Amino acid sequence: MDQFIEKTIQTEEIYNGKVVKLRVDEVTLPNGQTSKRELLTHQGAAAIIPVTQDHKIIFVRQYRKAVEKMLIEIPAGLIDEGEKPEETAVRELEEETGYTTDNLIFVTSFYPTPGYTDELIYIYFTKELEMLSEAKQNDEDELVELVELSLSEAKQYMKEQQIHDAKTNYAILYLESLGMK
Repeated sequence: MDQFIEKTIQTEEIYNGKVVKLRVDEVTLPNGQTSKRELLTHQGAAAIIPVTQDHKIIFVRQYRKAVEKMLIEIPAGLIDEGEKPEETAVRELEEETGYTTDNLIFVTSFYPTPGYTDELIYIYFTKELEMLSEAKQNDEDELVELVELSLSEAKQYMKEQQIHDAKTNYAILYLESLGMK
């Protein structure tokens, strides 16, 4: 497989922000030609699929500026420096939903868009939820609304593109594969 590896000749950092870094790499292709790659470096994220005792999936509805619309998603957030992905998943569950859990099941991790970013998203599942005695504070720029849906309702929202992001679509397919109704 080494015959497909691109070798970096030079890197130019364009932007270093709170969430992403943008750089342009000049690379040598396997055929000897050179090309440029515009790449985003991302610290990674973790998400959680929370299911209540009455088999409702807890989602958050929020405005996403990049796509200029409201989306319904599973709770998720950026992995803070020094934080383990499972800690992020529980923190986001607490901040965004008011629930917590001591029982996380690792589902998978994946690169949502490896053509231009190294972002890796970790997905966890829990069906053992406990309401927090005191609500945690969301990030000051994060406004969310809780939405509880059955699996069939969530699948309908997928068709209507109210649920329209990769991690949440994956979560719904995962629950369907478990035989959830």
